[in-house]
Amino acid sequence: MTLILRPRGRLMGQVTTWITVGSIFEAGREMQCKALVDTGAYCLTLPAAWRDRFGALPMSETVEVEMADGRVEKGELCGPLKIQIADFSAFAGDALFIDMPLDDEGNYVPLIGYMTLEGARVAVDMVAHRLRRVPRVDLKRRALRAA
Repeated sequence: MTLILRPRGRLMGQVTTWITVGSIFEAGREMQCKALVDTGAYCLTLPAAWRDRFGALPMSETVEVEMADGRVEKGELCGPLKIQIADFSAFAGDALFIDMPLDDEGNYVPLIGYMTLEGARVAVDMVAHRLRRVPRVDLKRRALRAA
């Protein structure tokens, strides 16, 4: 499996928000951090240095990750984790742990990818530079593809 991550620079239209990520199986193993919404990224992407904070996770798979500059690296796709974006509904989803560089201020910049946004039923409003709740699950397009 190859996953593609896009650049994380300070771009026009950048949206950041708070996320809470935690173990579904072990109480107290959760953390809150600020993350960059990246609709070109596959899923919630966290630094490998944080992996042990969530304890044992029943699913773990090593995957190849294609970075924005074309490099291919290894990542660990793990789950399920409890994920909550800002004040939106929490859900169970996966996270990709990669060796992530620190930004200019010495912090990691986690990414919220498109699968995580869909799981949370959240859409990006690029005009207002914010996230909005998706009022209903759209099954129409999926049904048309299956036909």
